[in-house]
Amino acid sequence: MAADSMEIDDALYSRQRYVLGDTAMQKMAQSRVFLSGMGGLGVEIAKNIVLAGIKALTVHDTQQCKTRDLGTNFFVCEDDVLNLRNRAEAVLHHIAELNPYVQVVSSATPLNETTDLSFLRQYQCVIVTEMKLSLQRKINDFCHAQHPPIKFISADVYGIWARLFCDFGEEFEVLDTTGEEPKEIFISSITQSDPGIVTCLDNNPHKLETGQFVTFREINGMSCLNGSMHQITVVSPYSFSIGNTTDTEPYLHGGIAVQVKTPKTFHFERLGKQLMNPTYLVADFSKPEVPLQIHLALLALDQFQESFARMPNTGCLPDAEEMLKIAVSLRERLESKPQVNEDVIKWLSKTARGSLAPLTAALGGIASQEVLKAVTGKFSPLQQWLYIDALELVTSLEEASDEEFFPRGDRYDALRACIGETLCQKLHHLNVFLVGCGAIGCEMLKNFALLGVGTGSESGLVTITDPDLIEKSNLNRQFLFRPHHIQKPKSCTVAAATLRINGQMKIDPYLNKVCPATENIYNDNFYTKQDVVVTALDNVEARRYIDSRCLANLCPLLDSGTMGTKGHTEIIVPQLTESYNSHRDPPEEEIPFCTLKSFPAATEHTIQWARDKFESAFSHKPSLFNKFWQTYPSAEEVLQRIQSGESLEGSFQVIKYLSRRPRNWQQCVELARLKFEKYFNHKALQLLHSFPLDTRLKDGSLFWQSPKRPPFPIQFDFSDTLHHSFIVSTAKLFAVIYCIPFTEKDMSEETIFKIISGVKIQEFRPSNKVVQTDETLRKPDPIPISSEDERNALLQLENAILANEATRSDLQMKELSFEKDDDSNGHIDFITAASNLRARMYNIEPADRLKTKRIAGKIIPAIATSTAAVAGLVALELIKVVGGYPFQAYKNCFFNLAIPIVVFTETAAVRKTAIRNGISFTIWDRWTIYGKDDFTLLDFINAVKEKYGIEPTMVVQGVKMLYVPVMPGHVKRLKLTMQKLVKPSADKKYVDLTVSFAPETDGEEDLAGPPVRYYFACVDN
Repeated sequence: MAADSMEIDDALYSRQRYVLGDTAMQKMAQSRVFLSGMGGLGVEIAKNIVLAGIKALTVHDTQQCKTRDLGTNFFVCEDDVLNLRNRAEAVLHHIAELNPYVQVVSSATPLNETTDLSFLRQYQCVIVTEMKLSLQRKINDFCHAQHPPIKFISADVYGIWARLFCDFGEEFEVLDTTGEEPKEIFISSITQSDPGIVTCLDNNPHKLETGQFVTFREINGMSCLNGSMHQITVVSPYSFSIGNTTDTEPYLHGGIAVQVKTPKTFHFERLGKQLMNPTYLVADFSKPEVPLQIHLALLALDQFQESFARMPNTGCLPDAEEMLKIAVSLRERLESKPQVNEDVIKWLSKTARGSLAPLTAALGGIASQEVLKAVTGKFSPLQQWLYIDALELVTSLEEASDEEFFPRGDRYDALRACIGETLCQKLHHLNVFLVGCGAIGCEMLKNFALLGVGTGSESGLVTITDPDLIEKSNLNRQFLFRPHHIQKPKSCTVAAATLRINGQMKIDPYLNKVCPATENIYNDNFYTKQDVVVTALDNVEARRYIDSRCLANLCPLLDSGTMGTKGHTEIIVPQLTESYNSHRDPPEEEIPFCTLKSFPAATEHTIQWARDKFESAFSHKPSLFNKFWQTYPSAEEVLQRIQSGESLEGSFQVIKYLSRRPRNWQQCVELARLKFEKYFNHKALQLLHSFPLDTRLKDGSLFWQSPKRPPFPIQFDFSDTLHHSFIVSTAKLFAVIYCIPFTEKDMSEETIFKIISGVKIQEFRPSNKVVQTDETLRKPDPIPISSEDERNALLQLENAILANEATRSDLQMKELSFEKDDDSNGHIDFITAASNLRARMYNIEPADRLKTKRIAGKIIPAIATSTAAVAGLVALELIKVVGGYPFQAYKNCFFNLAIPIVVFTETAAVRKTAIRNGISFTIWDRWTIYGKDDFTLLDFINAVKEKYGIEPTMVVQGVKMLYVPVMPGHVKRLKLTMQKLVKPSADKKYVDLTVSFAPETDGEEDLAGPPVRYYFACVDN
């Protein structure tokens, strides 16, 4: 594909398209971006926006590669340093190979106050890093004055401080400020009043905001509202007002209010004006005054550089004092007159020569998202400043000597200037277990490499594991992979790529899933050797399992995740914080069975119905068929068993499949045509027979009213592309599961039409089958097969075998496993066609293929920007864990880069559970008892009482009750040895038991204490 092509490579951009949409992707594919400064931050931004798919990027830099760049820039190598290469030229080919559809060129032309900036007119966005403010102002003024304005972004990291500024011009229109799906609200009533009050159905809060707009459809009675748009005022979570409705006809029933997304215009000021009166986003509400203090400090830093033509020297007290004087004088020029924070000035002066790679990654991700907003007009832009600090990192370094931060001429000088030599060494000797080597995993390993994690000469190791292979769709955000890596193991590939960033790392890659089945590999001994576990997973179940293993082995856990532009981090530290399992999100609401089967009301319902039909017809039923013939390997054996009077489980289903089995392509098409009639005509007729349109409930209200929609039978029309698509995709899948060959000619319109024309459709005859309407009921269990039906099935099966209708080739079906990413297999074709036909039958909005694929495949939207940001934030917390920081230093984070919001919060402090007599415990506590060979259960109970001051009333191992006094025979167990009652697994010398104690007051239930680990052989304590 040519670089300026407007086609979108769905295999590459599939996850990102769900975040940005096709319109924004097309705009990106036409956008040219100029990026100055190829240090750590510049290369982070370049990586993210090239992965996203802009048209062209110019990377600019005038500096040569230095040794310290090896610790900040993941694309600079030692050879670049030795040969004194220009930084832009050194990283050019690495950036270019990230995405073949992006044109990347480099420039080393000097940029200064006398440079003619007219060359910038070819770009839609200009980004500057590592540039003094006076030049930034000149470039910003030029960009702001253009028609249309060139979007301007400035980003910098100085030590433990990060700053981001955006100016998108006087007026910047955004068509979609959030990127969320428009809300649809089912209506229960609308009043005839001024204002008219719209009330939602019970248990369906509207989640709208005052000032938003809605339009209406399918209202009965007050029909003049259908198609009209109204600005709303929120009255309650379940109601809103829309203006005067007194002149409308009375509301009867039904209706849906649909949120209408309206354009919003944002206004920006130039950098020069914003410097004196900044508009900024508060990220940490525990210190809302800090952004202005950082703003003032960074202005003082810029003036220091202008005055002395250098950065403040690390640990130089006179430089810090000069910075303080400058800040005090500048304060009077700022309109808000912020407080001069001496700590901020001191640590900025001390660390300004440094660069913290994780902070660079976090800011790089956020800044990159602003670039995408600038060129697409999608999502709300930052207005106009953002400051992020890692001040908590230096709170424990107050007593460290200045020598700790001095440069030593190696790749870690920039890091050392921020956190000191001692912490650097701790990172080098760290043992880390990283679970998952996908998008977050790649970013995390890049951060580990820049920090020098696992590079110690005598200790330190990064263990990684991931069972997956690399797919093309991974390349869009998993930046360490390239096209030639497709179908190779992620863990081994990412290990080799990480070593190219830092060859001193020790990485041990595995291909295992971390789960109970692999506890022989990732056992207690393994976890106790880890200093920290980092998860880079995409599912809750795996997180919960790994959290339980970390909890049992007192191991810190750093968790994170993303969904589109949203991201979160959670820091779990033994003895200090709650664990991941301490809180549970509410379970995802399941669609009621009767809604799926008979009363869909939304697109999601029709897509799930179609997905269920796929699983039933092409996976579940073939599986049952194959299972039968695996149990009874030959037709002859089945015949012998039937003739001997034996009952064969599953025979009723097997004869159904055998008797209806298509033998050729024509019969596959005929079967698909019959399925069309069953699903989209007869189903509707049966429902309307059971519940005619005038059916009323006991309270007199109509049965068919919102959210229930009456179905309308669909008459088959071969000329309708949707009908045709269903027939072809369904026939194709039947041919696949029955192993019937077919050709492209077989699927031609002429061939299909000829077959369809000869299919005889039986006239519909309604049944008296009861239709389930109770939404609280789950899918019923299969109705047991009657003995008469089973006898008939066996007889039919016997006849089929005797008639040679069950040959060996007939006894095997191909089970299909749903695969969303292979467009040639017809899976998504079937689900899209079936879903949209059902939607048409119920007058529901159809979904395009992309939306269908996302919902049916349960695809998590993903983009490189949020992945980079979340990994950087986790790596910041890793440094604190390594340094053994106090509770108040740790920060969890939630962000949504689309809005944008970035919120840092304290972690949840661990709770104490009181037992009695002042004895309490937390989730991190584990009591231990060391036994002897002849230790009895009574000895164990007495040992717990003696050591911990409480007498156990109950002892349990997992789900096995060892000692419950009220249970018959349990008192006799007190004399039995522990070795007879419980046995450890082969690789353990202990068992974990749960012990309960009597409550302080009578009538309450016994209280469970912390886990008690009982060691069988007496070992050193």
